[in-house]
Amino acid sequence: MARRPVGIVMNGVTGRMGYNQHLVRSILAIREQGGVQTASGDEIWPEPVLVGRNPEKLRRIAERHGLTRWTTDLEQALAADNVEVYFDAQVTHLHEKCIKLAIGAGKHVYSEKPVATDLAGALELARVARAAGVKNGLVADKLFLPGIRKLRRLLDGAFFGRVLSIRGEFGYWVFEGDWQESQRPSWNYRKEDGGGIVLDMFCHWQYLLENLFGPVRSVQALAVTHIPERADEKGEPYAATADDAAYAVFELGDGVVAQVNSSWAVRVNRDELVEFQVDGVEGSAVAGLRRCRAQHRSATPRPRWNPDIPATEDFRAQWSEVPDNGVMENGFKHQWELFLRHVAEEAPFRWDFLSGARGVQLAELALRSSAEGRRVGVPELRVD
Repeated sequence: MARRPVGIVMNGVTGRMGYNQHLVRSILAIREQGGVQTASGDEIWPEPVLVGRNPEKLRRIAERHGLTRWTTDLEQALAADNVEVYFDAQVTHLHEKCIKLAIGAGKHVYSEKPVATDLAGALELARVARAAGVKNGLVADKLFLPGIRKLRRLLDGAFFGRVLSIRGEFGYWVFEGDWQESQRPSWNYRKEDGGGIVLDMFCHWQYLLENLFGPVRSVQALAVTHIPERADEKGEPYAATADDAAYAVFELGDGVVAQVNSSWAVRVNRDELVEFQVDGVEGSAVAGLRRCRAQHRSATPRPRWNPDIPATEDFRAQWSEVPDNGVMENGFKHQWELFLRHVAEEAPFRWDFLSGARGVQLAELALRSSAEGRRVGVPELRVD
């Protein structure tokens, strides 16, 4: 068995997502397990090069994990001959410029979503990457959540029959930052910095709906800013110019309707921070981050509407747990392994920049729908 090193410039590892999910729980976890095995039996060995704007943070992270390669000079990192992949986990408005630098240096690119702040920029990146012949991919982590993988298993087994509708609930209360520290960075709530729940989350809803149920044909949405003022990381008040909640109805193929509420201004009264209920003629299921529960038509009870007496049924107890049936690893790590195989041995990887552009497109159309108060069709995207 031969070891195949793959140098990866990792930009943005000083941030929460870049550090926790991508560096520690993905790349370092892959190294701890001995690399990624290829179909031929060889071993793909990721070699991270840490990049960011704060040298002290980079130095501390490198020392903590026994890494030696870090720099604040992105162009210098990209110039290294033993680097094949560029990864971007920076704030959204910095993606486009840095990804173009990486493509110009001939590197394959893997990036957090959204790939750009607008559709024109996302399509341009897809065109540039295709013209340069570099492999490219977008993080689609929600598809690899244990709960969604169990839902996928039910779909593949024709459990639902004809799917009728999907109802999604996502969100939690993000503290305003004045009397309790916010759980999210302040740029998330500034439109001028690429913030907003529509741009952030509708990219996720697009690839989830498309990969599980089919392409989105239309969207009708209402995007709002419920909390108009927040406090930043220094406790200073600032105007929240970006939307912090969105309520949307998506029309899919074959008459399937999806309703998804997304909010950073909602208190949780559900089992998980995100849940999707899928209803079909033959059965229904509720999938979250980790759990998935199902109810077949043969086991569906007969509820009766009577507002004059207390409810006597435990409705949640009438659903059956869908088992793991295997090891459910971290979704970010699993997709990293797929992309590394894509780079090293031409394994398929379908979440490319064009698929990422469809997510940005849906976000833009949802915001247009909200501004114009109407349903908006979703045209097919192509890269000429």
